[in-house]
Amino acid sequence: MSINRVVLTGRLTRDVELKATSTGNNVASFSVAVDGFTRDQNGNTQTSFINCVAWNTQAKFVSTYCKKGSLVA
Repeated sequence: MSINRVVLTGRLTRDVELKATSTGNNVASFSVAVDGFTRDQNGNTQTSFINCVAWNTQAKFVSTYCKKGSLVA
């Protein structure tokens, strides 16, 4: 079994949605827009939209400090 590690850098496409589970755990959901590295014939890059979920302490941190348009990695 192998695990892949990916580091993405992009901007938040919307404000972070913070919710709590019935057991009290924080859950934050957000999406990140990541530009590709290759360009087409017109010089445009392809943008990928990645849905992300953060839990507990990371969820609270992301919801407090990151807003739509924030650069995140």
